Amino acid sequence: MSYEFLQQYWWFVVSLLGGLLVFLLFVQGGNSLLLNLPKDETQRQMMINSTGRKWEFTFTTLVTFGGAFFASFPLFYSTSFGGAYWVWMLLLFTFVVQAVSYEFQSKLGNLLGKNTYRWFLIINGVLAPILLGAAVSTFFTGSNFYVDKGNITNSMAPVISYWGNASGGLDACLNIFNVILGLAVMFLARILGELYFINNIDDNSMQRRCRKSLGFDTIFFLAFFLTWLVHLLITEGFAVKPETGVVYMETFKYLHNLMALPLVTIFMLIGVVLVLCGIFMTLMKPNFNRGIWLTGTGTVLTVTCLLLLAGYNNTAYYPSVADLQSSLTLSNSCSSEFTLTTMFYVSLLVPFVLAYIFYAWRKIDSRPINPEELQREEHTY
Repeated sequence: MSYEFLQQYWWFVVSLLGGLLVFLLFVQGGNSLLLNLPKDETQRQMMINSTGRKWEFTFTTLVTFGGAFFASFPLFYSTSFGGAYWVWMLLLFTFVVQAVSYEFQSKLGNLLGKNTYRWFLIINGVLAPILLGAAVSTFFTGSNFYVDKGNITNSMAPVISYWGNASGGLDACLNIFNVILGLAVMFLARILGELYFINNIDDNSMQRRCRKSLGFDTIFFLAFFLTWLVHLLITEGFAVKPETGVVYMETFKYLHNLMALPLVTIFMLIGVVLVLCGIFMTLMKPNFNRGIWLTGTGTVLTVTCLLLLAGYNNTAYYPSVADLQSSLTLSNSCSSEFTLTTMFYVSLLVPFVLAYIFYAWRKIDSRPINPEELQREEHTY
């Protein structure tokens, strides 16, 4: 295994975790629907108990995604998590209040009341996907930071990366295309949430309401995502000269990446087709309830391939708009060869972890959620 192979391998692992994370945002998408989707309190309780059984999967994947970045590309971790801290702190805060809301909203004597905790779930459902989508978009549009590895010898301030302004990363929201991808991810999360409820909640009225909402959210998702994708393919990208490591702007860079990486392109197209198939089969067939698995698989493939486009083919995966040469690439921001090699062997245990998640998921869903199940279940959220 060469050093270059290990760098690309770990970028693939990070990208795959990112794809899984976006799929698992169906929990947040479901939470965002609490205000307008259910027709009564029983349906609202079914929704909360449906997503409440799965929120740990999303939160654990988010932590694993950050941990994998820290271990394999520590300079990105210190630059983004240290500089754009307000974005990541707000994201983590919404997940923390989500966990608190699930556990305490139905407890007797809670100080804030059930409705307050439910509003926390809605805030998490809307804000978390937007923030995550905007953060991912900066992999293509760039961020305002500087990197000076010579500062490591400065005993007074051995900080090698720092943000170019005092926004703490919130300046990403000033880029319209970051916001557009954030909104696209939010509507995708809502779509996944609706498909999940159709599969997981055994209530005909609830399923009809989900299908109706699914059509509207699909229109908004396609509008935002296609706008962002077309802009990505026709705009300049951040290319790297492999001989010198110099970063420069290249016209149609990400379109060139699609052409240079045929396997990535093929799997990305398969992912897009699966996303659309899951949605439209659910809309066209009243009894079809497995759209979450088609659209979910397509989401994982599409997001993974998009992230691969950001790092493969001599591309700066975390570009700097403040100083082009401070941009992070797979080669200038990764861990040592020894660390990446050691983690490679540890990563071979991942299939066993995935097998356990599959087993736990099946056990949790052994009984579909319906009004009668809520009455029999000892633990409800």
